[in-house]
Amino acid sequence: MDKFEKIFDMSFEKAMVFVARPIVILIICKIVVTIVLKILNKIFEKSKLDKGIQGFFKQLIRISIYVIGIIMAAQSLGVNTSSLVTLLGVVSLAFSLSLQNILTNVFSGIMLLITKPFVTGDYIEVSGISGTVTGISLMRTRMRTADNKVELIPNSDVASQRISNYSGETRRRVDIEVSADYKAPTRLVISVIRDVIDKDERIAKEGAYAPTVRLFRFNENDITYTVKVWCENGVYWDVYFDLLENIREAYDDNGIEFSYPHRVVRIEK
Repeated sequence: MDKFEKIFDMSFEKAMVFVARPIVILIICKIVVTIVLKILNKIFEKSKLDKGIQGFFKQLIRISIYVIGIIMAAQSLGVNTSSLVTLLGVVSLAFSLSLQNILTNVFSGIMLLITKPFVTGDYIEVSGISGTVTGISLMRTRMRTADNKVELIPNSDVASQRISNYSGETRRRVDIEVSADYKAPTRLVISVIRDVIDKDERIAKEGAYAPTVRLFRFNENDITYTVKVWCENGVYWDVYFDLLENIREAYDDNGIEFSYPHRVVRIEK
């Protein structure tokens, strides 16, 4: 009431100045917001920053400027802003606590969009899920699995887990293990597998990407051989399954057998 009485006690000119001052401050805030956003838009046009992050930053700056403007307008009216600032702090804290999970996902999404451990179209594995990334928002990452399921993973889970990006490089290594009976000569087995590899034009053959076929492990009933070859990302699974099928056929053609567990049963009379 004292503030209103003070206004009525003023001359008309002083009263107009008293009332107009906060209005002018808010108008200036509006102008500042417009100018700052125009500058940001020009900066964002030249950057590769994600649209979601751009919108988040612009909204954050807009709200911050208006909050400062409101506090300054209140000060111009003689209002004690210390209590207002305290109230805003308490409200902000309560708001942050109530939206803790949401804010965690948002900031995780911002970090994913800035650091770019993967982009839309990459084939990744995260949180035990493998699939193609179809979208990255501020809240969650959208993936399509090999069996055409859509998985929505919270960004906080994605950011805190180990990420395997199989599209990070143009080539990917195919690792398989095949076994052969102890009776099959090692050199023959390796030669047969290499013949299968040489016939597949999708497999790299030279330099650092040259195929590897080696004896890997002695088992109780057979010998395990490891096969490591490189191919383009897009044909990974085709090469993987074709290798298994072609090696099986090559074994049959060359008399190489797979071993099976044997048990000797003795019956005493």
